[in-house]
Amino acid sequence: MTEQMKRQIVLDTETTGLEPHQGHRIIEIGCVELVDRRPTGNNFHVYLQPDRQIDAGAVEVHGITNEFLADKPRFADIAEAFIDYLRDAEVIIHNAPFDVGFIDAEFARLPDGPQMAELCEVTDTLVMARELHPGQRNSLDALCGRYNIDNTHRTKHGALLDAEILADVYLAMTGGQKALGLEGHQEGGEIDREQGIRRLPPDRPPLPVIRASAEELAAHEARLEAIDKASGGATLWGGIEAG
Repeated sequence: MTEQMKRQIVLDTETTGLEPHQGHRIIEIGCVELVDRRPTGNNFHVYLQPDRQIDAGAVEVHGITNEFLADKPRFADIAEAFIDYLRDAEVIIHNAPFDVGFIDAEFARLPDGPQMAELCEVTDTLVMARELHPGQRNSLDALCGRYNIDNTHRTKHGALLDAEILADVYLAMTGGQKALGLEGHQEGGEIDREQGIRRLPPDRPPLPVIRASAEELAAHEARLEAIDKASGGATLWGGIEAG
């Protein structure tokens, strides 16, 4: 895949507690795939049986219970598919040391399991946000407010939901989507990250000017006359033309 078409994975996890070295485990993984800064729909989402109790404080955060996870697969069951999904991507995480620490701990339980650094590049959006907005709150909720991203449906944390929200935040932080998917859009140019705009190259071909046909102009004039008549001659354009 070319640099222009770089594959990115926006990732989040939910866990049984806060510390992997205390034996806490991952119970949900949510990933959103971006290719050329566009969501592809090729997401990765699993709930996992942790083989241990979930801390009460963690349940209050994400609402996931041991009863719900009783029939879910274990990490080892999905590890191969997860490794293949991450391989050679840029993985985007908010507060990356937390999630990477848990993922590496899960990989370490596998025979010859890899570590994240062997599979992919990791970008921490919390570090990015602190550089862009020093001295300000840079939680995911705070960034949603700063970049006008709707997160009202986020009543509890959820790995896939948070990954979807983080994808929106990341795109906003780095200048928005590369393109809106419109046919015939202009490629190239440089992104001004501060202003969130793309500056087109000066040697680009001129934009086509499509002028209205005589029939279209006549239809337009007839429509204006009808509106002016219905308003009793009170339209702005009627007064301008009369003057």
